Amino acid sequence: EVLRQPLEDKQVTVTRVSKSATYPCNFMVIAAMNPCPCGYMGSEKKECTCSLDEIRRYQKKISGPLLDRIDIQIEVNPVEYKDMISDVKSESSEEIRKKVIRAREIQKIRYKKEKISTNAQLTTPLIKKYCKLTDEGEKVLALAFDRLGLSARGYTKIVKLARTLADLEESEDIEVTHIAEALGYRDIDSKYFG
Repeated sequence: EVLRQPLEDKQVTVTRVSKSATYPCNFMVIAAMNPCPCGYMGSEKKECTCSLDEIRRYQKKISGPLLDRIDIQIEVNPVEYKDMISDVKSESSEEIRKKVIRAREIQKIRYKKEKISTNAQLTTPLIKKYCKLTDEGEKVLALAFDRLGLSARGYTKIVKLARTLADLEESEDIEVTHIAEALGYRDIDSKYFG
């Protein structure tokens, strides 16, 4: 919970009895947790042995405001054996790396007149300037905002993520597919914590 303000403010304050000091900080949080203490809630393979009270207590360890500050929240299901031995080709790490580098170049060029270099650094006025949604994308996001009970912070995180997804496809506009995918990366808070 103490990470909430440093994540937002990009600075950390250390306070001791006689003085306090503030330091700049910019960091990325990568976290993982099970849906319940035994780890099997929602599993199709194994039955959950937790009581509803145990699940609630476990999930309360992470607050809504902290979860709201996490850009991408996805549920990862166990890997099936058939998927491990499958011959289906997926994008290689090198191909993904090239896409990411290209998207970062697009962002660097887009924001050359601003004091930022990535979509993650967008402020509300810059979101309005650089994150134009198609009419269809706007409708889907408005519907999701109401249905999922998104906060203002949740809304901006989805728009920034959709802007990044559009950049990965080298798309000037944020299409409905980018909004839908960004919403799909943010379902944990509504599924388990909503």
